[in-house]
Amino acid sequence: MNRPISVLLFAPLAMAAFCAQAQAVYKCQSEAGVVYSHEPCLNAAVVDTTPTQGMDKSTGQSRKGADVRRSENNKATAKAMEPLLGESAEQLEKRNRRFKLTTEARQECAKLDGVLPVQETEARSSGKPAGPNAEQRLLESRKRFRELRC
Repeated sequence: MNRPISVLLFAPLAMAAFCAQAQAVYKCQSEAGVVYSHEPCLNAAVVDTTPTQGMDKSTGQSRKGADVRRSENNKATAKAMEPLLGESAEQLEKRNRRFKLTTEARQECAKLDGVLPVQETEARSSGKPAGPNAEQRLLESRKRFRELRC
C-alpha cells in the first residue's frame, strides 16, 4: 500500500510531538500506612494520575498549562492521523515512546504488554487471596517494564 509523500514527511513531526511520557503511580501498603510511589511494590495498585484539564469557565479563556495544551494537541494530531496510520492516539503515543529503544527492548516491551494484564488478573483474582508467587511475578514484570522505559 503506497502512502502519500506528505504522510511520510509528516509522520516524523507527529512522532516528535509525543515526547512526554506518562509514568505509572503505585499505591503501596507499608508499616507507616499508604505510600504512593513511581516504583512498583508488592500488592501495589496502579493509580490513575490523569491531569485535570484546566479551568475555562470563569473568563472564557483557556487556563491550561503547557503540558495539557501539548497533550490535547498531540491527541488531536493523532486523531487526524488515525485514518492514515491506523493507530489510536494511545497506540501512536506508545510507539513514539518506544521509538528510541533497541529492537530487543521493543520486543520485550511487546511481550510485557501481553503478560502484565494476565499477571494483574491472577494477582487480583476475585474471591481468592493472591499467592505470593503471583504478586512477586507481577512485581518483577512491572520493574522490568519500568527499567526498559516501555
